[in-house]
Amino acid sequence: MSAPRSDALVFFGASGDLAFKSIFPALQGLAATGQLDMPVLGVARKEWTREDLIARARASIEAAGVFQPEAFDRLSANLHYVKGDYASPSTYAEIRARLGSARRPLHYLAIPPSMFEHVIRGLAEHGCANGGRVVVEKPFGRDLASAQALDRVLHQYFRERDIFRIDHYLGKEPVQNLLYFRFANTFLEPIWNRQYVERIEITMAESFGIKGRGRLYDELGAIRDVVQNHLLQIAALLLMEPPVGQDPEAIRDAKGQAFRAMRPLDPAEVVRGQFDGYRDEAGVDPDSDAETFAALRLHVDSWRWAGVPIYIRAGKCLPVSATEVFVTLKRPPLAVFEDVPVAPPNHVRFRLSPEVLIELGTRAKRAGEGNLGEEVNLDACRNTVHAVPPYQRLLGDAMRGDQTLFARTDAVEASWRVVEPVLVNRPPLHWYKAGSWGPDAANRLIEGGVWHDPAATISSAPEPAATR
Repeated sequence: MSAPRSDALVFFGASGDLAFKSIFPALQGLAATGQLDMPVLGVARKEWTREDLIARARASIEAAGVFQPEAFDRLSANLHYVKGDYASPSTYAEIRARLGSARRPLHYLAIPPSMFEHVIRGLAEHGCANGGRVVVEKPFGRDLASAQALDRVLHQYFRERDIFRIDHYLGKEPVQNLLYFRFANTFLEPIWNRQYVERIEITMAESFGIKGRGRLYDELGAIRDVVQNHLLQIAALLLMEPPVGQDPEAIRDAKGQAFRAMRPLDPAEVVRGQFDGYRDEAGVDPDSDAETFAALRLHVDSWRWAGVPIYIRAGKCLPVSATEVFVTLKRPPLAVFEDVPVAPPNHVRFRLSPEVLIELGTRAKRAGEGNLGEEVNLDACRNTVHAVPPYQRLLGDAMRGDQTLFARTDAVEASWRVVEPVLVNRPPLHWYKAGSWGPDAANRLIEGGVWHDPAATISSAPEPAATR
């Protein structure tokens, strides 16, 4: 039985950076596909009128280069503005009045996490939570204790099935394709285990720095910013067992099991780095201990993956901007041909950005006499120009009550348990030169001392935007 569709959208933080970069374009996309025939209330503290909100929405959509006159007219006809302090009861009284006959509103909290409790309680006290849903942005807490505290507040007024923890990375087409490719193709499953996989590497490299996010980034660091959420989510998609059934909870059950199998990190197997010049950035503490680079070895205590090292690294000011998964397969059990033992082993590579690519690394006989081979990569590339943008997809899913691409509370807590040891017992900070692949200590972390280099295969595709 499908969930009832939301009949209104209230988004807090209408004047903020996230709304400008991502939410307004997503709302126009939903309007263009007929999914936004409902009141849309933007809430912020600025002394704006409804016309100011519409002007802001238009500026946002034009800046994104996706302006569609007819779709924007449909969006602007439904836009309304509520000016108010998030701590003031009068703000929520006005929201309830503006909602009119709507009884299943979706509340999107595009605001700092410090304001979540104020807003959630305000909505509940004025009848806006009854029958409603709530979307909260990452980070879901700063550690396990704060994540659990946030959940206690959420569950006091909303059922788990009405809580949508949004990580826009899960709405990206290439990330969803990991799950699809694994379970829609029969050739991969028989070798997707410890018997055939030597190791897995997940890299999220960014050639740029913090781009004006100094104050915010300095409070997070790379582990909180992308490892605990984005990269562990990717790991879960790679490691999970086949879901039992097709409903959203079956997929989330399988992901939750994968998270629970991840062993808490050993600080001795985590390398933190900070690029030279980071402390000179605006908003950064001159004595900052925040890492702009993190590399780690993850152990998975499951029958399928026991003993297979999972290496994860992420960093700013690295040589390229690229996110990819590189799976190295074990060598054949017997060297029939003399060149095989010294040749690179087979691999499976998922390039998630800047282009989308799936590559099978194989060997084939070289033309001519003798049994000598050469590397032959079988590539499948995809153009994602027409893919549904992540926020548009996720907001549309939340309005329908589809939680497939949203984080469940048990998975969130399990991911915090994985990183908790290095938040409490922080490994030493190593300096690295901007434009390098991070501190040398990261190379000593990996078996053989050599990470796969995405720069060796990266295309000339444009770099992705810095937003997350």
